[in-house]
Amino acid sequence: MTSTVKRVVVGRAFRSDRLADTLLPKRIALPVFASDALSSVAYAPQGIFAALSVAGLAAYAYAWWLAVLVCLVMVVVVASYRQTVHAYPGGGHYEVATVNLGPSFGLLVASALLVDYILAVAVSTAAAVANIGSAIEVVGAHPVWFSIVIIVLISALNLRGVRESGSAFAIPVYAFIFSILAMIVIGFVQYLLGMEVRAQSANFQLHAEAGVVGVGLVLLLAKSFSSGSVALTGVEAISNGVPAFREPKSRNAATTLALMAALSVSMMLGLVGLTFLTGAQYAGNVTQLGGAPVGYSQKTLIAQIAEAVFAGFPVGFYVVSFATGLILVLACNTAFNGFPVLGSILAQDRFLPRQLHTRGDRLAFSNGIVFLAVSAGILIVHFEADVNSLIQLYIVGVFVSFTCSQAGMIRHWNRLLRAESDATTRRFGCGAVS
Repeated sequence: MTSTVKRVVVGRAFRSDRLADTLLPKRIALPVFASDALSSVAYAPQGIFAALSVAGLAAYAYAWWLAVLVCLVMVVVVASYRQTVHAYPGGGHYEVATVNLGPSFGLLVASALLVDYILAVAVSTAAAVANIGSAIEVVGAHPVWFSIVIIVLISALNLRGVRESGSAFAIPVYAFIFSILAMIVIGFVQYLLGMEVRAQSANFQLHAEAGVVGVGLVLLLAKSFSSGSVALTGVEAISNGVPAFREPKSRNAATTLALMAALSVSMMLGLVGLTFLTGAQYAGNVTQLGGAPVGYSQKTLIAQIAEAVFAGFPVGFYVVSFATGLILVLACNTAFNGFPVLGSILAQDRFLPRQLHTRGDRLAFSNGIVFLAVSAGILIVHFEADVNSLIQLYIVGVFVSFTCSQAGMIRHWNRLLRAESDATTRRFGCGAVS
């Protein structure tokens, strides 16, 4: 009975000599490893405007510059990771920190990433259920159970093998990308043609909660920047998942990183631009919106933009809304691919139980997948699927790993360049010429 259930859920066992068949081409690796980073575009611009709304509508003038700054940081981080995947294709952040900063920093980075992967599953799932629950009452009434169901389903897909889970998730991820880019293009074309593209909230008056000047304004801008920086979450997954790529692994991973950055930056800046063109307003507190009708329920920023752009074509609005909701559900799949790989590397180095280095019947790291699902499920139950409670723990791991990885790469290049005489390599680094 146990064997039968396992075959139904996981599928038929693969021979170990078929491992190469499970490795990912770039078109599948993008949705597998970048879904978390791409999905963060759905709420990063909204975070910037929500933070700035405290100071009223006038503060929105800073949003464009903050968005540009976030995108510049993303470009710098991705450029560094492109060097990382060439220099350290086997272990990403963990290997970089261990080799250049020492074993203690390596374990610090690995621990931060493992915790971050677990929280990524819990936060993404809880956020998706919260969004769906606002429209479907039964889901909103039982967020914990529906969160657990989503985790179980995604775990089952990953247990069937990374290639199959990637194929299953490729369509919704690409649907999100194409729908957002299409909305941006259509919105700007309508504006250039002189057509009216106006959001419903453009008719409201956004009132400041308090006067913000001097140091207060600086702190507000810093908070807005940090809110927008959630667009960087998940960027590290590709550099940590190089072993899952097809040969040449490093080159394919670097290309996927560049494509992810180009898409994220385009969508981020496009959505901020459309926010200004449509006059959409998003307040941290809905009571700040003067002139709003009684019982007004504030829509997400993307929903407001889509409603304005597709005013005469409601199907477009539903496609954008559905694709955005779906990618938020699937965003946690990035963690299901990053956690088992990193856990396997740590197990190989004898820092975690050796069972995490063992591949299952479908040649995926099954024990790592199950451990991740159970850990995220425990958090969901303990925090009752409350996003506000979970999110406080989420961001720390990301920036700990960023900082240690970049510090490690600085030491790596300083060490190599002292002995390097080739001018091209000294100028661009080995990753640029390999």
